[in-house]
Amino acid sequence: MIFRNPTVRVKCSPDDTVGDLKKLIAAQTGTDPSKIQLKKWYTIYKDHITLADYEINDGMSLEMY
Repeated sequence: MIFRNPTVRVKCSPDDTVGDLKKLIAAQTGTDPSKIQLKKWYTIYKDHITLADYEINDGMSLEMY
C-alpha cells in the first residue's frame, strides 16, 4: 500500500484491520495511530473493518490525514 502526505509504504494482509494498518503507518511516521485518518474519495475507513472488507488491495493508494 502507498500513502501520500508524505508517501509511506507498508506491508499488510487482507485480514488486517484498518486499525492494524494505522499502527504500521504510525510506526514509520512517529504519529499517534489515533490521530491518523485514512480515506479514499469520500469514504473514511473505520478501525474495526478489515482491508478485505473495504476491498483495499496491494498497490492501492490511500489518503492519510
